[in-house]
Amino acid sequence: MSDNKNDLSDRLYGFALNIVQLVRKLPKETAANEIGRQLLRSGTSIAANHEEARGGFSREDFIYKINISFKEAKETFFWLRLLRDSKIVKEDDIEWLIKEAEEIRNILGTSVKTAKKRAALR
Repeated sequence: MSDNKNDLSDRLYGFALNIVQLVRKLPKETAANEIGRQLLRSGTSIAANHEEARGGFSREDFIYKINISFKEAKETFFWLRLLRDSKIVKEDDIEWLIKEAEEIRNILGTSVKTAKKRAALR
C-alpha cells in the first residue's frame, strides 16, 4: 500500500476526531443538537467508508464505498457551513475545518472519477 493511501486514511481519521471534538463543544440548544447529530454521522462516516473501500473485495465494491465516502464529505461540508452561517459557531473557530472538508471532498471526488475511469478501461 502506498504512503499516499495511508496519509489519506490518517488525514480522514484526524478529520473525524476534529468533528467529534467540535460536536462536543456545540451549545446545548435544539438547532445545534440536530445539526451536531447530522454532522457527527456524516463527518465520521467519511473515514469509516474510506477504510471499507480500501478493504473492498472488488473494484465495484471499492467504487461503491469510496462514492459513499465522497457523498458523506459533501454532506459534512454542508453542515459545517450551516453551523458557521447560522452563527452557532464563530467563523474563526470553524473556517479551517470547512476548508479541510472542502479539500477532502475534492480529493474523494477525484478518487471516484479515477476509479470509474479505470474500471471502464477493463
